[in-house]
Order: sequence, then structure tokens, then C-alpha cells
Amino acid sequence: MSGVAPEPGPVRVRVLVSGRVQGVWFRDSCRSAAIAAGVAGSARNLPDGRVEAVFEGPAPAVERLVAWCAEGPSRARVDRVETMPELPRGETGFSIR
Repeated sequence: MSGVAPEPGPVRVRVLVSGRVQGVWFRDSCRSAAIAAGVAGSARNLPDGRVEAVFEGPAPAVERLVAWCAEGPSRARVDRVETMPELPRGETGFSIR
């Protein structure tokens, strides 16, 4: 036993964000924050006015990105965070729709 905690594994979460988030600004900001955090994923507008973002990567980086969403950029608010059962697919980058 070396006493060193193992690195947390990769996670995949789905975040639903509402408020003033429709349009390109929030998705572009989300993309920039994800790339800076080293997290892959996607963000898209939903018909009900919310944005769905899926983040994949190391647990600490994903947690920071979810916290960034929860801080409320552009008066946004996180409605729900779901841990997705699928393992990260190992993609790099970030898609935006």
C-alpha cells in the first residue's frame, strides 16, 4: 500500500441547462470551457429551449465543467445532471450543434 489514491476514472455526464441559453453564445462558451478543461463532448439546443451538453473525461475535469455550467453564465441554470452508463468513447474535441 503506497498511500497514494488512484486517479478517478473517466466519466460521462449529461447536463440539461435552461435560462437564456438558446443560440450560439452559450454553446460556444461551453465548448471553450470544455476544451480548456480537457473534456470531450457535445452541446445542442433542444426544442423546449434548454441546452443538452454531454461531457466525457476525467472525473475532476468533468466536475469542474458541470460547476462552470451551474455558475450561471448568461443567466443559465442547471436543471439536471445525469451520469450516463456508457463509458467514454475516447473521442477528442468537442462537437456543437
